[in-house]
Amino acid sequence: MTIRIIPRLDIKGPNLVKGIHLEGLRVLGKPEHFARYYYEHGADELLYIDIVASLYGRNSLLDIIRKTSGEIFIPLSVGGGLRSIDDIKAVLRAGADKVALNTAAISNPELIREASQKFGSSTIIISIEVIRKNDGSYECYTNNGRTKTGKNAVDWAIEAARLGAGELLVTSIDREGTGRGFDLEIIRKISEAVTVPVIASGGAGRAEHVYDAIQKGKADAVSLASILHYRYVKENSHNPDLFSEGNTNFLKGERQYSKVEDITLPDLKDYLAEYGIGCCKSNFKDEAPIDGKLV
Repeated sequence: MTIRIIPRLDIKGPNLVKGIHLEGLRVLGKPEHFARYYYEHGADELLYIDIVASLYGRNSLLDIIRKTSGEIFIPLSVGGGLRSIDDIKAVLRAGADKVALNTAAISNPELIREASQKFGSSTIIISIEVIRKNDGSYECYTNNGRTKTGKNAVDWAIEAARLGAGELLVTSIDREGTGRGFDLEIIRKISEAVTVPVIASGGAGRAEHVYDAIQKGKADAVSLASILHYRYVKENSHNPDLFSEGNTNFLKGERQYSKVEDITLPDLKDYLAEYGIGCCKSNFKDEAPIDGKLV
């Protein structure tokens, strides 16, 4: 079994930020520092999300994408504020390999069909942000978890896949940023309902949470933030230049993170390998870039 480990970098302006339940955002540092670290430690892909773009009607990631794609040679997915074919085209031209759509796709489902036909379904990820309702069903939210849609998450996942989505990114708002583990129920329900790959997101705090998302949730990939940011901050806490503007105490001191496991990406991959789960990309040390290409 082979899966992907995808660090998620939530961006606000020029900064990497992190919150809990997609709220209470704190600046952690510059995204390029984190991206380089994850690339060098074996990330299979990277995911950039401009988390305020839909609120402001724009995406401000083009400069970051150009810089990242020129230095990091793994697939790069970008989301946030992409509302049209022209927006998608601009992000792909800047160096992204895939785009993630949420708000615009729910507002105009035909955008999924149009985008997948123009750019290829493998380029189109539909981001599904969910909250569990009292009756046990899951409702989709937009605008970074702020706006109810009335859409049932499983029904929307099926529709998005039918319209041409190549992947689904499923984020539990209830679990996001808590380190308590993924919401396995919704991941499994969507994974069983569609034939396209499902990326589990929101809540990982330990290696076994990742294992559970794959084995119990039947996810094809996992997107991780807090557990990876925690390790990066710990390893680089001696370098004040990296965190001159960041509130790293958010990761080091708050109660939610007291139980986050101290683990590196290579260690996480080794843990999964012990249970017969491989990852797509071997360690960066074995794939050093030469003239912009991996050998």
